[in-house]
Amino acid sequence: MAQFNTLEDLDVAGRRVLLRADLNVPMQAGRVTDTTRIDRLVPTIGELADRGARIVLLSHFGRPKGKHVPELSLAPLVAPLSTALGGRPVVFAADCVGPAAAEAVAGLGDGQVALLENLRFHAGEEANDAGFAADLAKLGDIYVNDAFSTAHRAHASVESLARLLPAAAGRLMQGELEHLANALESPARPVAAIVGGAKISTKLDLLGNLVRRVDMLVIGGGMANTFLNALGVVVGRSLCEHDMAETARAIVEQAKEARCDVVLPSDALVAAELKAGAPSRTVSIKEVPEDEMILDVGPATAAHLARRLGECRTLVWNGPLGCFEVPPFDAGTNAVAQAAAELTRAGRLLSVAGGGDTVAALAHAGVADGFSYVSTAGGAFLEWLEGKTLPGVAALEAAAG
Repeated sequence: MAQFNTLEDLDVAGRRVLLRADLNVPMQAGRVTDTTRIDRLVPTIGELADRGARIVLLSHFGRPKGKHVPELSLAPLVAPLSTALGGRPVVFAADCVGPAAAEAVAGLGDGQVALLENLRFHAGEEANDAGFAADLAKLGDIYVNDAFSTAHRAHASVESLARLLPAAAGRLMQGELEHLANALESPARPVAAIVGGAKISTKLDLLGNLVRRVDMLVIGGGMANTFLNALGVVVGRSLCEHDMAETARAIVEQAKEARCDVVLPSDALVAAELKAGAPSRTVSIKEVPEDEMILDVGPATAAHLARRLGECRTLVWNGPLGCFEVPPFDAGTNAVAQAAAELTRAGRLLSVAGGGDTVAALAHAGVADGFSYVSTAGGAFLEWLEGKTLPGVAALEAAAG
């Protein structure tokens, strides 16, 4: 497991703490439509404030590409941040460096909070520019990273800044890293991984890493069709990467060598079109009509997976098993997700899930709160599953060195 400092290792009273957050939240017409990322920051901000820190929030928002784009200002987040913090006032600075930022930070008292403007209004952020990082460092005494979702980016506020000040992980980052370590680095076995989604071409590194780490690899979604096709199964008009057949067979062979059991659908829900309420039927995976599409795993597959999960101690989930956004093709994902949540609540399974579609699928199934941990990190979660070094985590490890 990564070794890093945490809030316990810091003396923050009266100190300026630069807190890297991820406030890249969904917004519509200038209003926040989902406060999940704000809510998850509250424990770290609250603890720092209670200990007398002067908290300076740093975040990106959208892709302004180094230019000031008014529509991508963080100013609309002041009110929801204050609300999430129980009414604690939040000062806003119209820039993240320079006189405006310095004035806002200088005016903070112990336990007070300032939010600086969008980091990506400056090209130096994404370029990981040393000068820009140094300008940020002038505003603080201590650096805390609570944005695992940005840890895969070698940006100035994520990587360079952590090397300029005493640095530690916030509670959200700490929790994420600890749960991920428990899931793959030192897991209770047997370990299962469920990987879904459209294409194996986007998840080759992920599959290659998982077959060496887990005992059972369940493949669903469109990528299951590519594996089935590679093994000689007719998949009709289903989404399928026919040119990836050799790659799919190679992954199956790697799994055999690693003694990892690859599980593919045994039955499927098929239809002539992907449309809500479209006529559909369940068929054996060996009897898919040439003029229809596989749009979900069938009930026999879902029941089999639920039973197999009951034999496991750890589960990592990335990607849905079918087209869950369109009923009735959500049934398979719903059933397996609900089974995993029941096992988790019973204390029989450690379940960790992540990725945008995965979070949405679990919420759709009504079990987002039923897993041990659901990561909202997206790209960082995927790169961690692929076994890659994350610059933001590496910088925290170096700081603890």
